[in-house]
Amino acid sequence: MSRLTHLDESGRARMVDVSDKPATTREAVAEGFLRMSAETLALALSGEGKKGDVRAVAEIAGVMAAKRTADLIPMCHPLALSKVEVRAEAAEGGLSVTARVKTTGPTGVEMEALTAASVALLTLYDMLKAAEKGMVIEQVRLLEKTGGKSGDWRAT
Repeated sequence: MSRLTHLDESGRARMVDVSDKPATTREAVAEGFLRMSAETLALALSGEGKKGDVRAVAEIAGVMAAKRTADLIPMCHPLALSKVEVRAEAAEGGLSVTARVKTTGPTGVEMEALTAASVALLTLYDMLKAAEKGMVIEQVRLLEKTGGKSGDWRAT
């Protein structure tokens, strides 16, 4: 197993020094799923819920979350993001969320993509919980990342 980069030689937490790393184009895509009943899904897709268009609000929340990742995850670097795209789409059994984040910098945007997807899912739950409290957030994961020293990676 490779050494954990957020721990120093004595095992103490630290922010990784990226000052000597070159700025390269980096992109990451994450996804997640909110499982719900057919009735709740129909309400979500109608755009007529008491709180408005739940998918549009969740997509905006995901974008906002990506931009605030360094405020939420202690060892993340604040990054100038060049693209954040979050989509909440109907899928069998619920809503699927995909978040794509891009930057040119010395470190990757995997955490920003995962944060965007997670917060979008939490926002969907919040906006739909009056209709169904038993919804389940599941399968939040990194789908792919490109750029940087470690190169490209895709989930199998």
